[in-house]
Amino acid sequence: MKNKGWKLTELPLQADIETKKVLKSLPSAHASLAELKGIASTIPNQEILLNTLGLQEAKDSSAIENIITTHDDLYKSELNLDSANSLNAKEVQNYISALKKGFEFIKNHGILTNRIILKIQEELENNKAGFRKLPGTALKNSATGKTIYTPPQDYEDIKKLMSNLEKFINKNEICDYDPLVKMAIIHYQFESIHPFYDGNGRTGRIINILYLIIQGLQSLPILYLSNYIIKNKADYYRLLQEVREDNKWEEWLLFMINGVEITSRETINLIIKIRDLMMQYKHNLRMNYKFYSQDLLNNLFKHPYTKIEFVVRDLNVSRITAANYLNKLSEDGLLRKEKFGTGNYYINHALFELLTKR
Repeated sequence: MKNKGWKLTELPLQADIETKKVLKSLPSAHASLAELKGIASTIPNQEILLNTLGLQEAKDSSAIENIITTHDDLYKSELNLDSANSLNAKEVQNYISALKKGFEFIKNHGILTNRIILKIQEELENNKAGFRKLPGTALKNSATGKTIYTPPQDYEDIKKLMSNLEKFINKNEICDYDPLVKMAIIHYQFESIHPFYDGNGRTGRIINILYLIIQGLQSLPILYLSNYIIKNKADYYRLLQEVREDNKWEEWLLFMINGVEITSRETINLIIKIRDLMMQYKHNLRMNYKFYSQDLLNNLFKHPYTKIEFVVRDLNVSRITAANYLNKLSEDGLLRKEKFGTGNYYINHALFELLTKR
């Protein structure tokens, strides 16, 4: 039975949506999250995970919105090589920048306000359009052009709903739902308000991870649901719409909780592989190269594609010294040297393979 008179209302929800099935699904998801938090802390330089996993998430989250880029374009764009930046790669770089900006804010303030949500979207879209002020936004089926959902149209309604959502995110006393249930509600509510002209999906996915950090379930923004959503895109949009039309909360909550568990497990496995690969490189560098340092190892794993300027900056060495290090490592097969224009860049091929074979 369709909810024909349905209208998006403020939170908290009036119904109790934590069913037996939902409650049973939570312990294993929380256990996986806790294990991920622990495994992440075993990587000594946290920038490595922020960069490698953050870039992967930026690529996947953008792909959901049909902003498609290759890993090669993405890592080249991080090098800031003249004319290497495709338009899509720049958009993906905007995503990683928005994610880091949001993370810095909640680290310093412990809350996620509408001001920072606006800043995240501004960084993503490179404009200051803010919340939608003009009517006419509708979500359509890309194949048929049929309108699937019409979000709130009035600017005052959007502001009011976003102000209510801000309170729901930051005030735990508003309701005592499990944080993963709350995350799923927050995601549903934000996507249903659809407050921006562009960038709603990507902003909403950044809000997910920032909320888990605020709740103490993660320390770093590394639990990303975008890959799970890509694999289950039809279900994702169907279940969102079924909550709107038929109030089917249980399936939506189970979908999101399952996504957290699956993604946590995948991320744990990836981090373990990155850690093992780092140890192999560390052993090789220490045994065979007088210029080994932890800073050099961090550099090679923070940037799947590195360049002389990065080594100069990270190791505080001269340009000639940095070039000598990188050229020696490429001669010996630890890196692969590539030419671009008049310059060179160096690929940690083993790390690149690990990140692209997901």
